This record gives sequence, C-alpha cells and structure tokens, in this order.
Amino acid sequence: MTTPADRDWRDLVRRQARRIARARKEQRGLIGQSLYLGTLGIVFVLPVVVATYLGLWIDRQLPGYSVRGTLSGIVIGLVIGAIDVYLLVREDE
Repeated sequence: MTTPADRDWRDLVRRQARRIARARKEQRGLIGQSLYLGTLGIVFVLPVVVATYLGLWIDRQLPGYSVRGTLSGIVIGLVIGAIDVYLLVREDE
C-alpha cells in the first residue's frame, strides 16, 4: 500500500531524473564548446581590430600625426566587442 507521501516522493524523483536526462542530451561536446568559444573570440576581437585600423587611418589623414584616433578606435572597438559578446551569450541562454 502506497501513501500519498510516497507517490509525491516518486513523482519528484521521476521529474528530477527526466530533467537530468534532458540536460545530458542538450550538453555540448568538446567541438561544440570550442566552436562557441572561438565564435565569442572572433565577435570580440573583430570590432577592436576594425575600429583600431579605422582610427589609424583617420590619424594618417589629418595633419600632424596623432594617436587620438587610434586610441579612440581601440576604446570604441572594446565597447562594441563587449556588447556583441554579451548579446551573443544572452541569446544562447
């Protein structure tokens, strides 16, 4: 004879077992994790490189070579890259 407490306990165990099985099935492998991290790296570095070169080009076009454009490009690229990574990670959740 089973009591309602036993049935509740068994239901809880079954739900947790299904949850664990689903989590194992959805788990990424080594290649999947590597591709994801590589994508995050590219998404972060690419805006930094592009903005830095753009700032360098602006510096060379202006008379009296300065590093203001290059430094501004680096900062802008870092901000854009960080926002891109944040959005990509948030979308993956």
